[in-house]
Parts: sequence; C-alpha cells; structure tokens
Amino acid sequence: MSTINTRYLGLNLSSPVIAGSSNFTSKVESIVEAEAAGAGAVVLKSLFEEQIVSMAHSMAAKESYPEADDYLHYYTRTNSVETYLDLVAKARRSVKIPVIASINCFSPKGWIDFAVEIEKAGASALEVNIFFIPVDKHQSSNDSEAVYFKIIDNLRKKLTIPVSVKIGLRFSNLLNFTWQMYSHGASGIVMFNRFYEPDFDINNLNVVPASVLSNPVEQRYVLRWVGMVSAQDMKMDISASTGVYTGEDAIKYLLAGATTVQVCSALYKRGFTVITEINEAIHRWMDGKEFKSLDDFRGRLNYRNIENPSLFERSQFMKHYSSYI
Repeated sequence: MSTINTRYLGLNLSSPVIAGSSNFTSKVESIVEAEAAGAGAVVLKSLFEEQIVSMAHSMAAKESYPEADDYLHYYTRTNSVETYLDLVAKARRSVKIPVIASINCFSPKGWIDFAVEIEKAGASALEVNIFFIPVDKHQSSNDSEAVYFKIIDNLRKKLTIPVSVKIGLRFSNLLNFTWQMYSHGASGIVMFNRFYEPDFDINNLNVVPASVLSNPVEQRYVLRWVGMVSAQDMKMDISASTGVYTGEDAIKYLLAGATTVQVCSALYKRGFTVITEINEAIHRWMDGKEFKSLDDFRGRLNYRNIENPSLFERSQFMKHYSSYI
C-alpha cells in the first residue's frame, strides 16, 4: 500500500496537497474542512502590506486634521493584524495539520514586525508572497532582485520558523535567482504566483482585471522550471501552485521534483472534494506503478535525471515542431 506523506519546510505532511492561500483558507471552519478532505497543510489567506497601507491612506484622506494620518496608520494596521493573528491562533488549535501564514508584500519595511507577531501566534511557517513591477528604467534587474533578498534577510534575522517565498516566473535568470534565495536562507520556493493582470474592455474603453483563476494548460510554463530548479544542488523545497486540478496534474509536478503542490483555483471551481480526489488518484497511480512512497519517483523526470536534459531548453523548439510545419 502506497503512502503519500512527505516533509515540506521541515514539517510533516500527511499529503503533498496543500490548500493554497485563498478565501477558502480565511476561516477556521474552512480550514477544518480542508483537513478533513485530506490536505497536508493549509496556507492562510494573505495579509496584504499594500492593502493595509492603502486603507490607512484612504481613511486619512477623509480627515481634516494632520494627526489623523499617524493614528489611522496605527489603527488599521493593528486591527488588520489582530484579526489575522486570531485566525492563526484559532486555526492551530483547531487542526493537526501545519498552518502556514502568508504575507503579500512589496517592500522590506516595517511589515517585518507583523511576521514576528504571526510566529508568536503559532504559525508553523511563513509564506512570503513578493511582487512588485519594476517601473524605473534606470533600475537594473540586480537592483530589483535585491529587494527579494533583503526581505529574506530581514525575516531570517527575526524568525525561527521556516520561510518560503512565492514568486512570479519572469526573471532574467531564474536558476541564479532561486540559488540566491536559497543562499539568503529561504527554506522553500512556491512556483508560481498569479498576479493581477490587466485586460481591455473594448466596448467601454476601460482597463479591467483579467481572469485570476489558473487552468491546467498553464502547467507547461511551470513544469520546466520545477524540473530545472529541483535538479540544482539546493536543499530548498519546491511547492508547485499553478493549474493543479487532478491527481495527474499533481503527479506531473512531483515527477518534475516538486515537494508539494498547492490547490487554489480548483477549490473555487470544485470545493474541497478536489483534494480528496487528488490524493486518491495519486494512491492509485503509485499502486499501479508499485511505488511505495513519493520519494520513489519524485524528481524522476527533472533536468538532472532524464536522458536528454536539453528537452527542457528552448533550443529544442524548432526540432520538436518542425514535423508540424
């Protein structure tokens, strides 16, 4: 009989399937439901640095005296954080699976103190969701990436719990970037984030948000990088988080070298039963292949382990598609 337990960020998980940060992980009742469905861990809905700061500025703008700004910054930050800390503490008391807190941030500033309070509330680990758009043409890619490393450095100085970093896929040299994150002390990397993307409404001539939910087709963008990063000499766990809808999707990422997979969009479309279905499908596939544990096949198809690693490289594009032309 196969077993699908694993370790992620030094934590014991009964399944490699994690309920990713979403509205489904914003309430204790839902987190309990995720555990019952077989989730190995949950990532709480993110506490947004940008949202907190924006809220404070918005409220301050409505006031007529200058002292309001400082007061409202303190009030909104304190109340947002207190609500989040309460969620962390109650979730940890209510479930046995690891509860991973999440902060969505764009700067290495005062929000670091939020992370300290989150650790005190009992979070098993912290997932840091970092994203900003470099809009200064005079800023180099090295300068932009340095923001990530500074955040990791600041967190590692203050926290004892493991830190994973959730990133986008658009970097000049992703292998070098992930290696540097590892060197700065990141215990894990989540590949990849889904950010706000603009779309155009040509009828009303407006800029509108594009769809935020992933689909299985997008796995092709992620499999390559999971397969290449997992082949590097780094003891940094990888959690794949794009397009996981079925057991087959999860198996592909595990074969590429992922430690865990995160389910988010599928929860919005199918609910927590998708976690149970994915776990059952992994078991069936493993039994059919006579794999006893995830380690028996994890990374089997990554960049280091396949016979022709150039299949991961762009140079194969014309060779592969020439038969279609």
